[in-house]
Amino acid sequence: MKYAFLATAVLGLGIGGNALAAEPVKIGMVTTLSTKAGYLGEDIRDGFKLAMEMEGGKLGGIPVELMVDDDGLQPDKGVQIADRYMKRDGVKIMTGIVFSNVAMAVVPKVVRNDVIYISPNAGPSPLAGKLCDPNYFNVAWQNDNLHEAAGQYATDAGYGNLYILAPNYPAGKDALTGFKRYYKGKLAGEVYTKLDQSDYSAELAALRAANPDAVFFFLPGGMGINFLKQYAQAGLNQRIPLLGPAFSFDERLLGAVGDAAVGVMNGSQWTHDLDNAANQEFVAAFHKAYGRTPTLYASQGYDAARLLASALKQVNGDLSDLNALRAAIRKADFTSVRGAFKFGTNQHPVQDIYIREVVKTADGKYTNVTRKKVFTNHVDAYAAECKM
Repeated sequence: MKYAFLATAVLGLGIGGNALAAEPVKIGMVTTLSTKAGYLGEDIRDGFKLAMEMEGGKLGGIPVELMVDDDGLQPDKGVQIADRYMKRDGVKIMTGIVFSNVAMAVVPKVVRNDVIYISPNAGPSPLAGKLCDPNYFNVAWQNDNLHEAAGQYATDAGYGNLYILAPNYPAGKDALTGFKRYYKGKLAGEVYTKLDQSDYSAELAALRAANPDAVFFFLPGGMGINFLKQYAQAGLNQRIPLLGPAFSFDERLLGAVGDAAVGVMNGSQWTHDLDNAANQEFVAAFHKAYGRTPTLYASQGYDAARLLASALKQVNGDLSDLNALRAAIRKADFTSVRGAFKFGTNQHPVQDIYIREVVKTADGKYTNVTRKKVFTNHVDAYAAECKM
């Protein structure tokens, strides 16, 4: 599945009355648009496109061409797309990857080829630590961060015996590692499920037998939908509280799950109700453009575009000096929808992280409401391993 969004600006040069079209900056987006998790990539793409459309098809006043292709949640396919962008299209800036297994296959190769990669989602621990690179920036979070907030909340809430589970891939392992870093109670069970699994009957039977105080799970996209529905069908939601990260409780997932998710507390660096002007403008514009409430994935795609816009403006769209472009990106001279934002030493966000609660609104819909700030100016655990 391929999409191309081209924006060009005409610059009047006063030569014989003719105008010459400016050469657009090419941006390659590798993202997941198919499988049960395809809507995650859609939201990243739509958030990024919205930032372009709000500038009349530009970023930072610079004409851009956004090329989008579907990795199908397959690392090999992600590598093939990235190779094509670099070799055929001459792309020097990439973004878009949703899943950490795809990122671990694509990003190291991309940055070795002097291509800037700005992650709007996946933040695997090696890329924040020992494999950090001057060409790699993450505008979302390091994978552990939102789970760390849930772990701190579980500790503060007095849960003494937790059952935890996540998919068996890099982000799943980071999730449980992050949760355990701040959770001080005991574990009734720690389970890794198959990536893109749909049937959780065996896990639910084991969970029921363990009889924990609460359950923490990380299952993004369609995996989370299936798990939540099956959890409720088994009657467990009436007995054992659920905790998680925002990935498992985004606005589109809640629409598919309904009452099964009500009351669940989840960690996030963003919610549509954060009270700042940039966020209010984004939420209103996204709803007008797409007819739905944005998810955190959409907010991250939008922030990735706004970050890039600030850098392109500073270098006047000239990518010939990558040192200058890197410095402009590192400066992060843009207003994030989440409020305060800056990069740490490993070029990952230093930011506030919150706990949200899933609620049912008066009109029968489901959404998240921010309840408390858990961390202020939170730095990820791997920054010290980065030797840039």
